[in-house]
Amino acid sequence: MKKPRRKKRVRRPQPRLPPGFRDYAGNEVRRRRRMLETIAGVFDRFGFEPLETPAVEYLDALGKFLPDVDRPNEGVFAWQDDGAWLSLRYDMTAPLARYAAQRRAVLPFPFRRYTFGTVWRNEKPGPGRFRQFTQCDADTVGSGTPAADAEMIVLAVQILEAIGIRRGRYLVRLNNRKLLDGLLERAGIAQQADEQQSDMQRGAVLRAVDKLDRLGRSGVKALLGTGRKDASGDFAKGAGLSAWQIDLIMEYLDATAGSGTDIVRRLQDLVGDSDAGATGISETEAVMELVRRQGVGPDRCIVDPTVVRGLGYYTGPVFEANLAAPQSGRQPSLGSIAGGGRYDGLVQRFTGQRMPATGISIGVDRLLEAHQELDETFEQPAAPVLVTVMDRHRLGDYQEMVAQLRDAGICAELFLGNARNFGRQLKYADARGCPLAVIQGENERQRGTVLIKDLVLGAMISETATAEEWKQRAWQHEVARPKLVSAVQELLSRAFS
Repeated sequence: MKKPRRKKRVRRPQPRLPPGFRDYAGNEVRRRRRMLETIAGVFDRFGFEPLETPAVEYLDALGKFLPDVDRPNEGVFAWQDDGAWLSLRYDMTAPLARYAAQRRAVLPFPFRRYTFGTVWRNEKPGPGRFRQFTQCDADTVGSGTPAADAEMIVLAVQILEAIGIRRGRYLVRLNNRKLLDGLLERAGIAQQADEQQSDMQRGAVLRAVDKLDRLGRSGVKALLGTGRKDASGDFAKGAGLSAWQIDLIMEYLDATAGSGTDIVRRLQDLVGDSDAGATGISETEAVMELVRRQGVGPDRCIVDPTVVRGLGYYTGPVFEANLAAPQSGRQPSLGSIAGGGRYDGLVQRFTGQRMPATGISIGVDRLLEAHQELDETFEQPAAPVLVTVMDRHRLGDYQEMVAQLRDAGICAELFLGNARNFGRQLKYADARGCPLAVIQGENERQRGTVLIKDLVLGAMISETATAEEWKQRAWQHEVARPKLVSAVQELLSRAFS
């Protein structure tokens, strides 16, 4: 007798996401879309033109400007195609530089553009730190005036307030990369004989300073020295500075107290007679003056020498916008949600000719997350009115109701699941957050009416309702079938007024 053949085991893939990636569904998608529309309205009002570039660029066109250079592929997702290296873009600025260089003969300069898009970074994920996220950018290419930098700061302020972030819950902090260059020059880091070693050490110092908000003074001090081991046991090699070099940089990072004038005076002392430092001081003062002239005071924008910005292409003014939880005062407890600065050398990589540029980048994913943490009001899209199915042979009647509601601008949905169990339909409506359910059984059809259940009110009174209230059923309304649309409109306006 033959043995029965053993059924071959099917190897099925596990439904899982790679670290640093996430799914978005329902109202998350709607909230992001509405936020993007709001931000686009501000960009349009400032006179920027929309531009879309591909998600894939040649790797050498993107350049090596990411802070996490120890990651595989130096922070990007890249692959070879017919001998050439291609990469997913890691930001929206590098593709703009390629576009401006490619079309420099036909573009009107200054060229002002804005864009929305997904970017990818092959870096270690963490809280609020994803490998795939959405950015909104606005840039001015071909203008070297401080007025262009000041406009980016005012733009950040306008956007935050347009999406409902109230004053006192955000703060824009301004610095200048030339101040940092002057500091490093005084510390002897920019004057080493080995230029490659000098660049590596300079990059390590800037990356360490950029992590002040996350790691605190002790963490930065460790990264300026021999290195630091994080909670997971991973060791990050330090910049290898001497004790006096570390003390000088930490003194610079401590120069944040007092008014803007006090901070600038201390920075002047720290950068000494460095030409780069002196230029950084004058540019910072010019930008702040122009920002103040546009009505943005120290309650919304300050000078902060600790701002670095991680990307390596910045050459002048840099800024970050941080959100602060109400209980933490002005401290940036929720991280940076927008930032930018001047990058005068990025287009020049392609052309060999100087092309000044400045811009702002807004991290939409982090902004949405922080927006919810701050519990700010941001208009939520309405959940659908659910038209239930009481008789499967009358789907045409129910679809007609849905069509009439939609034609009146009401978000409406026909229940398309298993309609045999009416309780299941109401559970579905509850899971979807539906405010109303429309019902027409055989009795209502014969009377020429429909029944509208106020599900929001029903949920409220179900916990505290008296017998009399249940008898009156104030949460149910029977109306003539021709009055369906007007009755739904009235109930919705009453529920959300």
